[in-house]
Amino acid sequence: MIADVAELLLLALLVVCGIAACASKNLMVSLIIFMAYSIIMSIVWGLLKAPDLAVTEAAVGAGVSGVLMFVTLNRIRRIRREEAKDDEETDI
Repeated sequence: MIADVAELLLLALLVVCGIAACASKNLMVSLIIFMAYSIIMSIVWGLLKAPDLAVTEAAVGAGVSGVLMFVTLNRIRRIRREEAKDDEETDI
């Protein structure tokens, strides 16, 4: 009984995280929600008795992909700041 409620709650959280990640305007918020989605999905894989998929989802989905996307967002922000500085210097 309690396990069924927990599984339904996890599935509802997956749907909410999926929709929120797609609907978010802020890329950083969307990335954090995506990582939460991956962690919840790894818990679901564990409940389905697929520990290999659970570990893979946690490592790749929340770990490696999250870090690579964080690095990419930081690079994009740096490039935009440098372009803004260049635009300010040429306006003077």
